[in-house]
Amino acid sequence: MPATWRLRLCAPLAAAALLAAALLPARATDPVADFYAGKTLRVMVGFAPGGGYDLYARTLGRYLGRHLPGEPSVVVQNMPGAGSLKVVNWLANAAPRDGTVIATFARGIVFEPLLGHTEGTQFDAARLNWIGSVSSEVSVCALMTASGIKTWPDMLAKPFKIGASGAGADSDIFPIVLRNLFHLPMKLVSGYQGGAEMVLAMQRHEIDGRCGWSWTSLVSRDKAMLDGREIAVTLQIALARHEDLPDVPLVMDLVSDPQRLAALKLIVSRQQIARPFAAPPDVSADRVAALRRAFDAVMRDPEFLEEARRLALEVRPVGGAEVQRLFGEIYASPPAVVKIASELIRETP
Repeated sequence: MPATWRLRLCAPLAAAALLAAALLPARATDPVADFYAGKTLRVMVGFAPGGGYDLYARTLGRYLGRHLPGEPSVVVQNMPGAGSLKVVNWLANAAPRDGTVIATFARGIVFEPLLGHTEGTQFDAARLNWIGSVSSEVSVCALMTASGIKTWPDMLAKPFKIGASGAGADSDIFPIVLRNLFHLPMKLVSGYQGGAEMVLAMQRHEIDGRCGWSWTSLVSRDKAMLDGREIAVTLQIALARHEDLPDVPLVMDLVSDPQRLAALKLIVSRQQIARPFAAPPDVSADRVAALRRAFDAVMRDPEFLEEARRLALEVRPVGGAEVQRLFGEIYASPPAVVKIASELIRETP
């Protein structure tokens, strides 16, 4: 066949093919999925293995990747130090800002600059990208029954030693607040790497107990001590009572002065973000949004919820946007209330 005829026959076919291609829907691309595909998301924990924050992080980590576009693998790593201040400073200053790292840390540590504890802090809480909190929380004071302290009146009357991990952690802040508010005969022993180490110290009788001990962590990891009456829960530290502890005094009910009560509420409000997760500053908005959506999806995942139930982990999620809003409200507290709160968390000789 002459070349001119072949061209005449092929031209209409080529035109038809181009028209068909133009009519097909454009293939959608997802830059977030393209980024995460084949990558690893690191979940950093500001405490040593074995404690409540570690358990929550590892449980979340088993499900988070499947809900992120591109389904990256997820690894959990520990970076203990200074009551988790080390990991927050690292997150704010040295962590990759591409969405491949998130971290969990003591819920109260990001309140420290507001309350006057700026030593060692190298972060701006408002610049962190908040991904969400797995739970709101009730913390407790629990002491070894061998210490002779079984009730709140016992804490007021008898000397005792409480363990702590470092400045900014609940285990440090809450005992100091209680001592300043109620003049407790309490000695604070600091320097423990996490909750598991403090429990061992209690069993070795180095300390008598813990204040700021997460109720969910106690129930999930050390319930045998409770069931065996080795420890007694003497006080709840939260804005409202936990349904499991109807007969244990709530700290908010023990303060009558209105301004001191408002300051105590400012300090205890950290319990609303009991198990927080955050990404570094300057992560792109689309990746932050994807991390938040993935976190929210895990909170609804039936397999995650079943595993959390088996592990006795309380799941009362707070979304990342809500956590960001909460920080805005807290940092707008009246100066007089902030001043009193700052005095309450100040350690005295």
